[in-house]
This record gives sequence, structure tokens and C-alpha cells, in this order.
Amino acid sequence: MDESSVELVEGAKATERVEKTPEELVAKAIAPVKREFLRPPPVRPSNAVVSDSKSTPSTLVKEKKSKRQLKRERRQEQKSTLNLCPEIAKTGNVSACPYNENCRFSHDLEGYKARKPADLEGNCPFTSADRACPYGLACRFSGTHKDGVAAGSVTLQKKNSEINGLNKDVQKLLWKNKKRFPKADAKLKLLGLLGKANSKIKACEDKEEGDLTVSNGNHAINDNSCGNMATDSDNKVEGSPKLPEEDDEPRPMKKAKSAVDEEYCTGKEDNDASVKDKDLGKSHAQIEPESTIDNIFTESDGSLKLHPREKKLIDFREKLYLAPLTTVGNLPFRRVCKMLGADVTCGEMAMCTNLLQGQASEWALLRRHSEERLFGVQICGAYPDTVARTVELIDQECEVDFIDINMGCPIDIVVDKGAGSALLMKPMRMKNIVEAASGIVDRPITIKVRTGFSEGRNRVDSFIADIGQWGASAVTIHGRSRQQRYSKLANWEYIYQCARKAPDSLQVQGNGDIFSYLDWNKHKSACPELSTCMIARGALVKPWIFTEIKEQRHWDISSGERLNILKDYVRCGLEHWGSDTKGVETTRHFLLEWLSYTYRYVPVGLLDVIPQQLNWRPPSYFGRDDLETLMASDSAADWIRISEMLLGKVPPGFTFAPKHKSNAYDRAENG
Repeated sequence: MDESSVELVEGAKATERVEKTPEELVAKAIAPVKREFLRPPPVRPSNAVVSDSKSTPSTLVKEKKSKRQLKRERRQEQKSTLNLCPEIAKTGNVSACPYNENCRFSHDLEGYKARKPADLEGNCPFTSADRACPYGLACRFSGTHKDGVAAGSVTLQKKNSEINGLNKDVQKLLWKNKKRFPKADAKLKLLGLLGKANSKIKACEDKEEGDLTVSNGNHAINDNSCGNMATDSDNKVEGSPKLPEEDDEPRPMKKAKSAVDEEYCTGKEDNDASVKDKDLGKSHAQIEPESTIDNIFTESDGSLKLHPREKKLIDFREKLYLAPLTTVGNLPFRRVCKMLGADVTCGEMAMCTNLLQGQASEWALLRRHSEERLFGVQICGAYPDTVARTVELIDQECEVDFIDINMGCPIDIVVDKGAGSALLMKPMRMKNIVEAASGIVDRPITIKVRTGFSEGRNRVDSFIADIGQWGASAVTIHGRSRQQRYSKLANWEYIYQCARKAPDSLQVQGNGDIFSYLDWNKHKSACPELSTCMIARGALVKPWIFTEIKEQRHWDISSGERLNILKDYVRCGLEHWGSDTKGVETTRHFLLEWLSYTYRYVPVGLLDVIPQQLNWRPPSYFGRDDLETLMASDSAADWIRISEMLLGKVPPGFTFAPKHKSNAYDRAENG
């Protein structure tokens, strides 16, 4: 079909939309934009920009490289004059580096100055706040540095505003599987979750080593960071979901005697992995001697049985809660939401196994800014021992107000390993995880679940009354099943039902499709038992939803005000990821990921029916000015243009494809 034919077809569709009434458009989940703003969809040739989302599969295949190739490229990049030694960049003195010739970075200062990209427009985010820039000559805003202001330390700068970094000594212990977890192991033994499997490993390891230490985690989930998980799972074609076997659930009466042996040795759980003694010796780290654990258990028995009144409590009632959001819910985005009215923030989901392995990329998800007054972290694990040791480690190394355990993640790579939504089919394991985690720390433990695993088979109402007894302080219910992903509308009636069944001591929070202050008011008034409502995708599309709820109004925000919000994000991103070239491009990447959501927003002044609903598909329309029209584009090329307005020109050969498929409204998994 040639371009003229395409234009005729698109024009006919646009005419059809114009002829429909707003009510008919809403019934078809199409945003009812006023007729004078409608326009035919732009025609994009098939050989258009490679960064457009339609060319994503081929782009991803071409860019896939082996680890060896990536390592070779990193070494070549380090030898480049553009990769200047950080110490020399900070001081401008070639002799400042303590490693001299052994340094892996370039010391060619003059060569770097000759090849350095031109400075970006604007001021350095550090010096504009009267602070020393930690990147010195490498800063892309070095021309704005004040004379006489020496470069500061990156670590020092981050200490002033960011916390929850992993101590290097602890990281080395995690790498070597020598980190001890006395509280977790004592609690696991109390619950009967340390048994024959561990004693067999202990007997094997006694022959090899005399000094034994505690394992970091018994079941390794071979996954990537959560950002990659979304990519892998979204690229799969979803058929009938694989259901975990309910019959494999260990019986409560035999828990202390055989549940651990079945779970750790016979491998009859849902991951279908048969584990032998010698394999356990490899996957388990070294185990604490039995006598030592007995002593720990005896000494700390009182602390393990904390009365609920002794635990710290958080009152979530009426607070605006920004949900943990993979990839886009990073620290700079949370800061922007805090500026716009969010009360509670939570870090991106981190996998327990990766944290216990000391992976720096996973620990970066736990970082907290000083502006986040009420902050929690979200972790995801499949087994009580892994989760309990992660909770103890976070309690030791991080400053958080609560720890949330994700038991509702629908991503295939998580569910297939028995974590996330798979736990909804195993309430006994859910109980063991919550009991083990809540029994070793005085911080509140919260959980996040979905209605059930399969559509039409809701499970949460059957055990909502027991969750508080397990030790959880709050539960968030997303009104969709795992099978639904994000299709159809959230089932708020079921959330109300669960909230009414829950005991008064358990705070219940609803989640799903909140996109205006009217949605918030509706759910709060329909079910007073709800503590609060968690806001997720609504905040991605329009982060000023928090302002709307607090001020109880529909904010007809202008394109200039939206651009200022993006500028705030860029400033926060440069402070977080750095103002050098690498930091600028990292900020650009995450900005583009966010822009792949924000284009869904339709300004209030352009709608025939308000408020906009989250499941509405926006038609092609003209904005009230050129910038608003650009922001409404669903083309990745236009998102790149917006990023260039804020961060300068993209590097040669730059491409972008969003990790998710939010720009594919017509696909079932994105609803």
C-alpha cells in the first residue's frame, strides 16, 4: 500500500472518529478530544527513524552482544582519551592519580580537551546550588564552573543527599558467601525452616573447612535486574499461564519435620528442580555450626517474639503513596513526585538473590534521597530463608521506614522461579516468608499482592484475616489477577470486600487505575476501611496527580509547566547519575523511558469529557501550541527531540526503544 492509500485510510478513520459522539468514543475507550483539535495520524514511512517503537525487535536483535564483546568494548573505551581519569578530571593535574601508569583510565589531559564534546546549555546542577562539582573537567557544564571552586568528591556529594549505599567490606563478604545472618537463621530455626537439608550440607562442608559461616541464600533465582525483567517478559507471547501446583504445598502439620527437607532436597516445589546433596553444597554457602545457632537462638529469643506494640508502626491513612515502579520509578522520578505532593515513596523492586550476591546494580535500587521523608524498599523472593536474610541485611545496611515484599509481580521470569504472583498459590509459603521477615526486625513489614493467579479465581479474601497475625503491618491489593497483567479494569469491588474482611490492625491499601482526584475520592468514600490508595501508572502519565488530589481540582496544565517538570527531572537525574557524558546519557535514557508514558496524557482543555481515564487511547490531535503537540506524539523520534531540548544532541548512531509496551494500547497485556 502506497503512502497516498495510507493517507486515505487514516483520513477515513479520523472522519469516523469526528462523527462519533463523546459517549460513543468513551464506550470504545477512546479519549473524546474536541473536534477542532483532531488531526489525521501522521504517516511514517517504513524506513523511518530506527528509534521508533515499531522497529524495536530488529533493533534489539542487532544490538545484542556477548559478554566477551561487551568486555572488549569496555576495555577499548577505557583506553580512549575521552575516558579521562576521574582524579585528573577533578584536579586538572596529571600527577594527581595515585595509580600512575597502572591506572586503567586515560591520563592524556590535552587529548581529552581536544576531543571533549561541547558544553551543554545551562548551568552545572552542582555549582548552581553553591556546591563543588564532583566531575571537574569531565562535567558537560564545566564552562559554568565558578573560578576558584575546587572539584569535590562524588562520594561526599552523595553523602549530603543520598543514603543506603552498600559498604564495600560487606559487599566482599557477600561475594565470598561469608556474611553471617544470626537473627534470620535463629528465626528460621524457630519456625522449623532450618532442618535436615542444612545439617547435611554442614556435614559435607565440615570435611572441607573448619571455619563455617552462614549462607547468603539457599535458592538462587537466575534473573537480571528488574529493569531487564520487564523487557524479557514483555517480548514473550503470552499464552495460557503456567499455574503452580497447589498439591505440592507442604502441610502445616508436617512443616517442622519434613517441609524443609521436601523444599530443599527433593525439589518437589513449583520450580521442579531436583537438588542433590553435592549441588546443595554449591548453591548453599557455608552454614553456621549448630551450637552457635542454638546460642544465638537462646540469647535473642526475647527479641524474636516481639509483641505487635513493640514494633514500629506507620500510619498510611490518607497519605498519597507512590507505588514502586520498575525502571521509571527511580530516585530522580521519586524526587519529582515528592515536589508535586507525594507523601510516601518506595524504591524499585529488588530481587533478594541479587542483593545477597552483593550486586551493585541491585543495591542501587535501594538508594534514598534526603527529601524522601517516608520511604520504603520493595524486595521479591521465593523462599523464607532468602527473604529473611535479605531483610536482616537491609535492616543493618539501610535506613528505611518499612520493607515491602512483592507477592504480586506478574513477570514470567519471576513467576517461573516461584516468586511474585506464584506465591498466591502457596499461602503456607507466604505465611512462612512474612513470619520469618517480620520476626527479625522492628521495622514494619508490608506486602503487595494481586487478587489471584488466574482470572476468576481470587484468593486474597481467603487469607486476608490471617495476614496481620503473620506479622505484616499493611497489605496492598492490586485489583487484577496475574493472568490479566494490566488488561481490563481493576476490580475495586473485590478490594473493598477484602478491606472489610481484614482486621482493624491490618492496613489495607487499594491499587489500580487511579488517574484523577475523583477516582481517589470515589474509592475512599465507597470503602472507609481502606487505609489509602496506591498510585502507579497514573503517576507515570501525569505525576501532578498528587497535586490534583491535595488541591481537589483538575489541573489544566500547560505545555510550559510540563516542560518545567521535565527540567526538574533532568536536574535531579544529573545530580544522581552525574553531569559527565556518561551521566548525561543515562539521564537521557531514563527520561525517554518516562516520555514513553507521558504522551498518553490528554490536556483537560482539549477533552469533551473529564476526567481522562487511564484506559483511554488518545487519538492524534493538535495541541494548543507546538510544544503540546510534540508532547502528544507517540513517536520515539519526537521523544528524542524533547530530550535534545533538555540534554543536547544525541550521540551519533543513537537509537531508543522503550522496555515496556505502554505505547501499544491495543495489546491485551497493556490494556
